[in-house]
Amino acid sequence: MNFSTALKAIVPSQDQVGLRRAWYCAIVFFTITLIISINRYFTFYTSYDQGLFNQVFWNNLHGRWFESSLTSGNSVATIQDGVTPTVSFVHLGQHLVLDFLLWLPLYALFPHPLTLSFLQVALMTVGGLMLYALARHYLAPQLSVWITASYYSAIAVAGSTIANFYEHCQIPLFAFGTLLALEKKQWVWFWICVVLVLGVREEAGIILFGIGVYLLLSRRHPWIGLALCILSFSYVAFVTNFVQPRFSTDVSRLYLAARFRQFVNSDNPTTLQVLWGMITHPAELAESLFTPVDRRINYLASQWLSLAFVPAVSGAAWTVSGFPLISLFAQSGVTALAVNIRYAVAVVPGVFYGAILWWSRNPQKFTPKFRRWWKVAMILSVLFMLSGNPHRTFSFMIPDSFRPWVFVPLTRQWEHAGHIYNVIRNVPKDASVTTTTHLIPQLSTRRAIVRLPLIEIYDDRNQKVQLEYAIADLWQLKEYSKAFKDSQFYLTKTLPLLEKLVNEKQYGVLQVEDGVVMIAKGQPSNPAMLAEWQKLAASLK
Repeated sequence: MNFSTALKAIVPSQDQVGLRRAWYCAIVFFTITLIISINRYFTFYTSYDQGLFNQVFWNNLHGRWFESSLTSGNSVATIQDGVTPTVSFVHLGQHLVLDFLLWLPLYALFPHPLTLSFLQVALMTVGGLMLYALARHYLAPQLSVWITASYYSAIAVAGSTIANFYEHCQIPLFAFGTLLALEKKQWVWFWICVVLVLGVREEAGIILFGIGVYLLLSRRHPWIGLALCILSFSYVAFVTNFVQPRFSTDVSRLYLAARFRQFVNSDNPTTLQVLWGMITHPAELAESLFTPVDRRINYLASQWLSLAFVPAVSGAAWTVSGFPLISLFAQSGVTALAVNIRYAVAVVPGVFYGAILWWSRNPQKFTPKFRRWWKVAMILSVLFMLSGNPHRTFSFMIPDSFRPWVFVPLTRQWEHAGHIYNVIRNVPKDASVTTTTHLIPQLSTRRAIVRLPLIEIYDDRNQKVQLEYAIADLWQLKEYSKAFKDSQFYLTKTLPLLEKLVNEKQYGVLQVEDGVVMIAKGQPSNPAMLAEWQKLAASLK
């Protein structure tokens, strides 16, 4: 049974027109976001995490379960302690992404980094169709289609779909599936979906906790709600305090200590310590939740906009999405409140479920006048998403910076990409590589790869070795260093390292093309390429 047949089985038979319109919305969303994602990949605007997860899938395919040298290079041991990365580092120490095993057969058929972009777009699209089925349990076909269109135009949905591949793309399908099974009282499917939500990532249990609290407060299924609260809380506590620390200390040191420092006086806190810190520091918690006020209001408005702000007056929306919101608002740093990145997807199920329940009690408000306002709200949501240029996806039509001016038109993006492919196609498939951020995805289907300026790694024999190839897109770093500190940082670290390796004849220059340089360990420099490299290096200083 394919997905279309299954969807027809759970949607009333008289709803063929509405279902067809929902499919039209899904097809438009899928087509546009997939084209955008493909362009982003082939113009080298995907980055670190796309390659990291591709390497995790590739290692899984070869029986090296959840290992990743890229995760190791991004671990607290490497970043803070200066430990050399290892090829055998287990990603589960950072995030428990057990649901990845569901998609391994697809990756086995198409073992390519772009497969993950296709998977992300497909999962986010199918999540919208599951939402339509959920809406139809309460609402008329026309209103359900509007809810579905609002999902596809939401900033949190569209913005995260065109990003690097992340675990969060599974949340809409599994969370809406959980809620639909709940409404249909299909308890076997309900608990299967609950397990799938937990398998997305360790903190996904917070979404289920919000659903459980709603079921308790609404008294609809209080015992189910209580069980859901106990299960989700116990899972998050057990996994983060006992399972993940067996692999690494990243959860406590890299995430909890950095993002919840105001609640704990420890460099290695547990989730229970952070929770207790919130309870015992109510003033600090209130300050984190409500200040700065403008950023919180802007975040909520961005989440509600495509639904014409209906969730703002829905108690169910506040209850179900409240706990994911608390976990985001309580964090320090800027990424937690960026509505167009992956973390915002955790709030989406509660926002849309709450909107559905509100409309079920107020169908008379679905007037022509409100529909006109709702349509404007969806258009504004899409425009705000585009204008934010999430993940530099639209850099070919929106400048990355006005002062100073940084703009790379589409023709230049593809021209430069062609030069990059001329270089990286000469790298052997089994060779170890260190490279700059935006070349990582295309080179990540291998055992040993890290990001420059790292140059060493522990191999499968647990011996520290230098990477065989170093490849740097210095043109990209130079172009964006005019306005962005991260590019400036990597340029100042990478250029002197490459000069040192070449000058000391540890590595030879094999190819230089349009600001992209490739050097190889233990090989002599090509004289013509060495001259090109020296001119390039001088021009970058």
